[in-house]
Amino acid sequence: MRSGTAPARRAVLTAMSRRAAIIALACIPMLAVSFASAQPRDPAEASAAAEFVTPGISYARVDWRAALDQLASEVNARSDASGFLNFTLGRRPQRFDQRRAPALVQLNALMAPLFPAIGLSPVPVLLPFDVAAWIADRAAGAIDPSPARYQVNFRAVDVFQAGAAGYDAVFSMEPNATADLPARIFTPPVEVHLTGSLLTYDIADPIAGRGEPVKALAAQYPDLRRLIREGFVRYAFTRFGVSYVVSINCLDSTPRRKRLACREAYPVAERFLKALRVAGGTPAAPRANIASTVAPRPQTAAANFIFHTPGDIIPGSGYRGKGGHADRMVYSQIRFPVGQAPVYINSQLYRARLNCVAAAAGSGGDGTPGACREAGVTRNTTESTADNYAYPWRDNFCERRDFEVGFCPGGWGHQGQDLRPVSCTVRNGGSGGCQPLLYPVVAARHGAIIRAPKQHGAYLVVNERNEHVRFRYVHMDPERMDEDGVLNGRRVAEGEEIGKVANYQDRAGGTTTHLHFDIQVFTRDGWIWVNPYATLIASYEQLLGGRGRELPPAAAPAPQPETATPVPPEHAQEGAGQ
Repeated sequence: MRSGTAPARRAVLTAMSRRAAIIALACIPMLAVSFASAQPRDPAEASAAAEFVTPGISYARVDWRAALDQLASEVNARSDASGFLNFTLGRRPQRFDQRRAPALVQLNALMAPLFPAIGLSPVPVLLPFDVAAWIADRAAGAIDPSPARYQVNFRAVDVFQAGAAGYDAVFSMEPNATADLPARIFTPPVEVHLTGSLLTYDIADPIAGRGEPVKALAAQYPDLRRLIREGFVRYAFTRFGVSYVVSINCLDSTPRRKRLACREAYPVAERFLKALRVAGGTPAAPRANIASTVAPRPQTAAANFIFHTPGDIIPGSGYRGKGGHADRMVYSQIRFPVGQAPVYINSQLYRARLNCVAAAAGSGGDGTPGACREAGVTRNTTESTADNYAYPWRDNFCERRDFEVGFCPGGWGHQGQDLRPVSCTVRNGGSGGCQPLLYPVVAARHGAIIRAPKQHGAYLVVNERNEHVRFRYVHMDPERMDEDGVLNGRRVAEGEEIGKVANYQDRAGGTTTHLHFDIQVFTRDGWIWVNPYATLIASYEQLLGGRGRELPPAAAPAPQPETATPVPPEHAQEGAGQ
């Protein structure tokens, strides 16, 4: 594309670097097409015309020479392990392939039976595993069959997944496994999550970089930060140029019978950190950072799909009356997580058009059962009401909940989005509750499951060349998932059924029939909850084959029942017979 006069173009080139000019001129055609396709259908939609975008990605430059030096010092510290690995060719320039690091090739082969495909990690794999003791016992023909012997009493790894973005691992400790930690900590066992990632997401995190040093670990980890954030105590540090985070789910408050307080988690995490050793990984060619760009979406219009703009939560439903988080980022190109369309994203708690005060007093109003008043807006627990199963969608990421969410204006929120299935089949003789276990929940991407038995939630971890992301599914039936083998380490394919939309919250019927879905991306603070609303919109549009109509905050009509949204042929049978 050529535009403007030659002097004008020379003026632009004078003001810009040659590389920036080339990039800018190359992007003009794409931006022109995107801008034209994004023009609002009418003036009322002008504020909702901005495109969705993809996140920027930054890649680490790995110092493999330093990793080899650390491995050599750890292994050679024991005379009965020294000399087992070949370090003779390891001291080469930083940018080398695996043939120049025979010690790593040998180590990956040794560790693979315990940590499958460990050599796929492009970053040095740090694990709480005594590699030198393992090598010495192996050389003597006396390997202890219990991994806890080499893992400071942490049991065999619950999850280990290595891939093109790095690696993820989950370890746990049996009750009363060691006498030097408080017994209360191990009822039930504590899960410790560990991630080392070649990439981090470039997001405008408002509370990034906080934390305090840990004196007992300062010599081993000079830049380590301990922070309590979004339900986890996290230990973030950099080693070999790579970001690593160790985290434990906990309460930033007093302990409860079944929940660990964060201060109780400190000694477990610090025992884990002190035991980390180099256990594998393979050098890879450096990668160029990826800039944010316009997210792909259909250009033709969907017949009936309407959604409120991101961040436009029900007024007054946020923490202390705060608003939502207007995030237009599509964090991943996913398969929509509910198998059958249509699906409705809206509040499970707040419905702004019911007069619940009058209804509760019996003095008028619409008399809807289950309605009450909270935070200045209507709270409605009657899930079968018709407008719960109608467009438009509405963001509920920052609705008032007892969860810390760094991106929400009030600092607290919902962490994800609630999705209602196509319709409600009323159970128990018309009591208002909806029948669960009718509609399939599917894997958003190829990945690995993180889920212990009896849990009603599951993480799906994606570890690919340009992506390191976790999706969480909540409120599914735990007994059914146990029976179906949706458990730690299971690999699933995109679109594969992993459960049913249900109502489990501590017990069956503990919440409404819906799926809670959220997204975490990896940063230098660890896994951070981001708003999945735009990601879900973009994936739903792909499912429908058309772009939805976006409503600015002041132009939202009353919900209308869905009557004509077609189910695409390739998905028409997914919910059949349910």
